[in-house]
Amino acid sequence: MTDTTTETGADVHPSPTAPKRSFLSQLEIDTRLLGMIGAFILVCLVFNVLTDGRFLTPRNIFNLTIQTVSVAIMATGMVFVIVTRHIDLSVGAMLATCSAAMAMTQTDILPRMLGMGLGHPMIPWIAIIVGLLFGTIIGAFQGWLIGFLTIPAFIVTLGGLLIWRNVAWYMTDGQTIGPLDETFRKFGGINGTLGETWSWVVGLIAVVLALWALWSSRRNKVNHGFHVKPVWAEVLVGLIIAVGILGFVAILNAYEVPTARLMREFKARGDVMPEGYTASYGIPYSVLLLIALAIGMTVMAKRTRLGRYIFATGGNPDAAELSGINTRLLTVKVFALMGALVALSAVVASARLTNHSNDIGTLDELRVIAAAVIGGTALAGGIGTIHGAILGALIMQSLQSGMAMVGVDAPLQNIVVGAVLVFAVWIDIVYRRRMGGKS
Repeated sequence: MTDTTTETGADVHPSPTAPKRSFLSQLEIDTRLLGMIGAFILVCLVFNVLTDGRFLTPRNIFNLTIQTVSVAIMATGMVFVIVTRHIDLSVGAMLATCSAAMAMTQTDILPRMLGMGLGHPMIPWIAIIVGLLFGTIIGAFQGWLIGFLTIPAFIVTLGGLLIWRNVAWYMTDGQTIGPLDETFRKFGGINGTLGETWSWVVGLIAVVLALWALWSSRRNKVNHGFHVKPVWAEVLVGLIIAVGILGFVAILNAYEVPTARLMREFKARGDVMPEGYTASYGIPYSVLLLIALAIGMTVMAKRTRLGRYIFATGGNPDAAELSGINTRLLTVKVFALMGALVALSAVVASARLTNHSNDIGTLDELRVIAAAVIGGTALAGGIGTIHGAILGALIMQSLQSGMAMVGVDAPLQNIVVGAVLVFAVWIDIVYRRRMGGKS
């Protein structure tokens, strides 16, 4: 006799001896992810109390969001690197090199050598392409050294950390380069946002797409005879997602543009600002870039051959090679992708600062690795998620921003972040041992 299931996922003839499923098990939510979300909320509440309510203001949440983007972009690529049992210690130095290349392209090479005047509409896009080429080539070269010459990734990228930081210094003669192109600066955050109306439009579209994705996933599972959640659980998850998206948009829209800035903008256009006029920042372009990238990287990890090869290689490199996967070429691809993501991060970081400085990206390699590990990426390889890495980056930035607002000295901030990283790895080890024991 076989059990049959309805579209709701509940057994039509459940066994009388079958154990009752708990509330969380029916929702089928990853308990580790739930714990990370709980930790993030706890961090926010603690710092909000310590700062007399300033931590959870729309202004600080906006700033926290745009500060997280640069590290989060690189953390998505670091997931693939660590999953394949490698490490990349050079991302901060590579970011500096890509930033220097883009800064010199738009302030010196294009205007002086090619005659493109400052403000030419093609300057920012050519600069971004140059940065992406630099990042991808550097990453692929390091991947070739690791994959084909079998030099350990730790050594190659440690050398890269020293090399690329100083290459960036020589490219700019140690000078700060700026200001950068106005269009380019829009990718930094506060200089480029959607505004209130378009932020609501994008938020509503995101809710519709998220609910459609839930429904589509449920329909596919039912069509293939897989177990699905009860309808009430699906509705609850969809409601949580919708409230989260619209709540985030509402918070960003609550941060109003200062009156002095609005007056300058109206004056630059030759207009007079109406009395009582207000405007909101809304969703930054950099956040939209991160969201699009997160979706693309998740699809790559779960739905493409490259993603399956990456996780198969991380799970068992010998078996992956015996099954026909070119693990050496795969290593080159993973590090080339990491380099391209570093270049994108350089766009966001330099645009937010409005210039290229020599210390840009300093210690970012540690923050990126910490974000991936705190987000659940196993250093032993084979396990990791994109959304976990982004959440890890958000937790890291929340800790640093909160401590800065409280007045904690920078050395103590680094001590706390280091302790949190070690604690997160220990928690991850304990969690995986317990889950292994239950399987």
